Amino acid sequence: MNYFSTNKQSVKTSFREAVLNGQPPDKGLYFPERIPPLPADFWQNFKRKSKEQIAFETIKPYVGDEIPDEMLLQICLETVNFDFPLVKITENISTLELFHGATLAFKDVGARFMSRCLQYFSRENNEKTIVIVATSGDTGGAVANGFFDVEGIEVVILYPQGKVSRVQELQLTTLGKNISALEVKGTFDDCQTLAKTALADEDLKRKVFLTSANSINVARWLPQQFYYFYALQQWADDENPPVISVPSGNFGNICAGILAHASGLPVSKFIAATNANDVIPNYLQSGKMETKSSVATLSNAMDVGNPSNFVRILEIFDNDFLNIKEKLEAVSVSDECTTRTMRDVFEKYKYILDPHGAVGFYALQKYLEKNPTQKGFFLETAHPVKFDSVENITGTCGAIPEAIEDLFSRPKQSVEIKASYEDLKEILLKKI
Repeated sequence: MNYFSTNKQSVKTSFREAVLNGQPPDKGLYFPERIPPLPADFWQNFKRKSKEQIAFETIKPYVGDEIPDEMLLQICLETVNFDFPLVKITENISTLELFHGATLAFKDVGARFMSRCLQYFSRENNEKTIVIVATSGDTGGAVANGFFDVEGIEVVILYPQGKVSRVQELQLTTLGKNISALEVKGTFDDCQTLAKTALADEDLKRKVFLTSANSINVARWLPQQFYYFYALQQWADDENPPVISVPSGNFGNICAGILAHASGLPVSKFIAATNANDVIPNYLQSGKMETKSSVATLSNAMDVGNPSNFVRILEIFDNDFLNIKEKLEAVSVSDECTTRTMRDVFEKYKYILDPHGAVGFYALQKYLEKNPTQKGFFLETAHPVKFDSVENITGTCGAIPEAIEDLFSRPKQSVEIKASYEDLKEILLKKI
C-alpha cells in the first residue's frame, strides 16, 4: 500500500515512510492510494473473533508487508487489550465506551498502535527520534503513556495553557523522562500550527528525525477503525445497521469510522456531533468550507476551528458534496444543551456522560426523534472523571480509577512558551 498527499504535491510513499514522516513535505495529509474492501470471509464467525484478530485483518492491507505478520498481530494485541463495551442507555440509544484503556480515553488505541509501529521502524535508525504532538485534551496523555520510556524516542507535547482539564494536564505533565510538555499561550489551533510548521521545517529535519503523533499520522488515524468493528460485534440487530454519532473536533475519529464503512462496515448514517465550533455543520449546509478561530467550550477536546482531518473525509467521498451529505450529518450543540443533557441523562438513566459524550448523545437523540424506526449508538470518548465539569453538573463523576488517584501525588513538569515557532524550534534543537 502506498500513500499520497491530500495536497497532491508530494511523491507517493510507503506505510513505513508515511509513519516516520508524519506529514508530507507539501503539508497535506497522507492518504492510502486505495481503500481495500473487506474480504467476504472477514464476516465468517465475525462475532466470535478476538479483538486482536479483527484489528489485524482490518489494518493488514494498510501496512502491507512492512511489518511481519507475527509482529503486527502482537502490536494489535498490545493495542486493544482492554474492553470496548456497547452499553444500552435507552431503548434506541447505546454508547460505545472507549475509556477503559491506560489513560481512560479513545486515543489510547491510536497512541499504542503508533508507538509500537514507530519503535519497530526506528530500530535501525541511529538518529534520535522526536515525536511532536499538539493536544486539545486527551491526545497528549495517550501519547505520553504510549511512548513513555521508549528508548531513543523523545516526545514533545504542545497544549493550550488553561484550556485542558486538571486530570488531562496531569496525565501529560507528570511523567518526565522522555516526555516534555509545553504550555502554549494560545489555542489548540496555535498548537497544531506550531507542530505542522516544525514538521515542514527542512532546516530542522536535517538536524533531527522529527515525526508527529497527532491523527495527521496514519499510524494514529487508521487503527481508530478497530472499535467500530467491536461495536458491530455487539450490535443486536443484524438486519438494521446502526446510526453512529461521533463527538468530533479534529475529525480523525469519525473519519476512521467512515473509512471502515467505505471498506464494508455496515452503517446507516454517521453524525458528526460538534460543539460551538461549527465549521463542518456550516459546510454541510452551505457547501463552503470556512475555517475560523476556535472558541472555548465545555467539551474542550473538540475546540477546533480548523479540523485538519476533514480533508481525508473529502478524499473518501472523492470530494462529492452530495455523497458526503448522503452519509454524513453534522450538528452543533451548545454548552447549554450539553449541560442539560448531562443532567437529564443522569437523572433519568443513572448514566454519567462526559461533556463530549453528551454532545454525541444529544445529536443522536435529535436524529432519532426524526427517524423513530432507527437505532444507534454514540461514542463515549473519555471517562467522566477526566473533566472538572462533570461533578459540578451531575453531582458525581463516578468511582475514581486508581490510575487517576495516583496522578494527584505527582509533581507537574511543564514549560510555558508563547505561540511562537522560534521558541519551539529553540527547544527542539536543544534535544539533539
